[in-house]
Amino acid sequence: MEASGQVAGATPGVRPLGVARRRWGEEAIRGALFLAAAVSILTTVGIVFALVEESIPFFQDIGTRFFTDDKWSPLFADPQFGIWQLLNGTFLITGIAIVVAIPLGLGSAVYLSEYATPRVRRTVKPILEVLVGVPTVVFGYFALTFVTPLLVQDLLNVQVTFNALAAGLVMGIMIVPTIASISEDAMRAVPGGLREGAFGLGATRRQVATKVVFPAAISGVVASIVLGISRGIGETMIVLVAAGLQPNFGANPTEGYATITTFMGATAKGDAPSGTTAYESIFACGLTLFVLTLLMNMVAIRFVRKYREVYE
Repeated sequence: MEASGQVAGATPGVRPLGVARRRWGEEAIRGALFLAAAVSILTTVGIVFALVEESIPFFQDIGTRFFTDDKWSPLFADPQFGIWQLLNGTFLITGIAIVVAIPLGLGSAVYLSEYATPRVRRTVKPILEVLVGVPTVVFGYFALTFVTPLLVQDLLNVQVTFNALAAGLVMGIMIVPTIASISEDAMRAVPGGLREGAFGLGATRRQVATKVVFPAAISGVVASIVLGISRGIGETMIVLVAAGLQPNFGANPTEGYATITTFMGATAKGDAPSGTTAYESIFACGLTLFVLTLLMNMVAIRFVRKYREVYE
C-alpha cells in the first residue's frame, strides 16, 4: 500500500510537475490577495497620516477652542473655530435622512426577500438600485427646486430657500437603495431550512420574517445601516445645494445649516490660502469626520456581537 498523499508511480522525494505548478499558482493567488488587502490598509493609513499631518499645526494654534467655542467662522476677519455648529448641522440632516431611509430600506428588503415573487424581485431590485447611480448633485437640485417649494414653502408655509428638511429627506431617499440592497442580500443568505422549520411549527410569514430571518441576518442589516449613516455623514453636494452654508445651532429643520462636509467642500476650492489656519481647519474637520465614522463602526460591531449572543 502506498503512503498517504503520495502519487502512484512518482519517485519518492520528487514533487510531480503538475503539483509544483498548482502550488506555484496557489502562492501567486495568495500573494495577489494579500496585496489587495495591504493596499486597502495602506490607503487608510495614508489618509490618516495626511489628516493628522495638517491637523497638528491647527491644534497647536487653536488648542481647545476647537471644542469650546460656540461659533464657526474661520474665514472672517475675527475667526472663530467652534466645531459644534457644524456638528449640529451634520447630525440634524443625517438624522432626518436616517428616519426616512431605515424604515423604507428595511421595508423594501423584507418585501423583496420574503414576500415578492422571483419575477417581481428581478424587476424591482434593479430599478431600486438605479438610484445609487444618480449623481448626488442631481439629488441636491431636486431637493432645492422641487422638494423645498412643494413641501416647505407650500405645505408648511415657510418661505425659505435653504433648509435642513428638504436636504435630509432627499438624502434619505438616496440612502434607501444602500440599506435595502445589502439587507436584502443578508436576508436571502439565511438558510431556507430556518424558514421551513418555522413554517412547520405554524408561524406566519410575518413571524418568520421578523423573528427568524431578521435576527439571523442582523449582521448584514446593521452593516447596511452603518454604511447608510456613513454615506449621510459624508454627503456633500445634497447639503451644499439644498441646506446652505450658514453655520447654525438648533433643531428647526426649516432653517439653513452648514455641515462638516459642506464647509470642507466650499473652502477647499481656494478661498483659504495653503498654510493658513483656515486652510488647516479643513483637515481638522476631516479628521473629526474620520473619528466619528470610526466610533460609529466600533459601536455597531459591539452591538452585533451582543445581539448574536442573544440568538445563539
